[in-house]
Amino acid sequence: MSADTTSWSSETENQEASKLIKKSKESPFVPIGMTGFAAIVGLGLYKMRTRGNTKMSVHLIHTRVAAQACVVGAVTLGVLYTMYKEYVVKPSEANLPK
Repeated sequence: MSADTTSWSSETENQEASKLIKKSKESPFVPIGMTGFAAIVGLGLYKMRTRGNTKMSVHLIHTRVAAQACVVGAVTLGVLYTMYKEYVVKPSEANLPK
């Protein structure tokens, strides 16, 4: 009964990673929105040092609005992409001769 010590990750971690990859292929704008959100928040934290006389609350509100706009934009593009695949691409594939 020797255990395989070459793998540090458990099976559930591998399943979660494969689920994320599968979902990313189904709707590619979700990871784009998540990445944009993280980038905007990171940029906002970085610019917090050089905000000058701007109040902290105003800076945080601007960062939050920019991050929300990125996520909402990615979700909107994802919905439009899904609608395009469902209603434009599939009907034209159904008309092809077999």
